[in-house]
Amino acid sequence: MRKRAMSRRTVLEAGACALVAAAGVSQMARATAETGPRSKSPEAVRKYYAAWETKDWHPVDILLADDFTFSSPLDDHISKSDFKAGCWDTQIPYIDRFDLKQVIGTDNEAFVMYVCHTTNGKTFRNVEYFQFREGKVKAVECYFGGKASFPSAVSTGKG
Repeated sequence: MRKRAMSRRTVLEAGACALVAAAGVSQMARATAETGPRSKSPEAVRKYYAAWETKDWHPVDILLADDFTFSSPLDDHISKSDFKAGCWDTQIPYIDRFDLKQVIGTDNEAFVMYVCHTTNGKTFRNVEYFQFREGKVKAVECYFGGKASFPSAVSTGKG
């Protein structure tokens, strides 16, 4: 067998990469363990998006806390009633369905990545961060790019 010399720099780089990988695996394992059978956040998230698809406000209304807030690049911690009037009522006619690509969370929070299919055949992708309190959705933060930052399938008409 042939021996191969490795520099200290190569060994240190390999060790650093191994540590980063191990930390990532540890974080993923912890998140997976926390979203086990006891965690209710993935179920609540799925109910939330299912209500958008059925266009039924009542399940959303009872899922959201009375002091619920919604934030996005266009909204800064708006109230539940403002969310219904400014987001639900204006957008519900255009929502066909959601493909939930990732739902990761604990009892107190969840991240969701989805692709939304619109009634006019276009799609867009968002990430939303949910915060829960006593089984209710306390807050949702929606992250999406605006037309000024990058073109989306919806804004360019190529969806």
